[in-house]
Amino acid sequence: MFTGIVEETGTLERFNQNQMSFNASIVMAGMETGGSIAVNGVCLTVTSFDHNGFTVEIMPETLKRSNLSLLKPGDRVNLERPLQLSKPLGGHFVQGHIDGTGTIKSINPVNGATIITVSAPGNIMRYVVEKGFIAIDGISLTVVDCTSEEFKLSIVGHSFKNTTLGFKKPGQAVNIEVDILAKYIEKMLKPDQSNLTLEYLSEHGFTA
Repeated sequence: MFTGIVEETGTLERFNQNQMSFNASIVMAGMETGGSIAVNGVCLTVTSFDHNGFTVEIMPETLKRSNLSLLKPGDRVNLERPLQLSKPLGGHFVQGHIDGTGTIKSINPVNGATIITVSAPGNIMRYVVEKGFIAIDGISLTVVDCTSEEFKLSIVGHSFKNTTLGFKKPGQAVNIEVDILAKYIEKMLKPDQSNLTLEYLSEHGFTA
């Protein structure tokens, strides 16, 4: 489990078939073989490490669903260690299980912030709502506007400078993880699986 608060950006050192090695510094503290690390929002298992970086094993399904297969040596990635209960939850609950990828359509500065528009397929957009949580390349962000085909994100200067967002360009793919709560609610609302209804949610304060 992660928070979507990126701790540092590392760089890809090498990519050999089902293994990727990254250079890093901050996230190396407390790292263990067999432990988890989020790379661009993808939860991966550390197979080895030294004081300069770490290596992870990549499954074909992970490459298929994420943008990791597009990385080249020298490319920057967002890194985050698993959530520790002793620390504040600054973002939202991020599992590190990528739902798919989207495409950056535009990046525009607006009144001191940066508005990034991302297009995504319908199986992802069905869970995207205005003011809802979403993780983009492992970064916990809030949706400021959305349609059936795309959504907009307002990025503050700190996030733009301290994550890979500052290096992104229109046309590039980003990993997307939607809020897990949306999936659970959808499943519970299916009539063949639960007696939960919109009326029940409204009566108990879950709808506006």
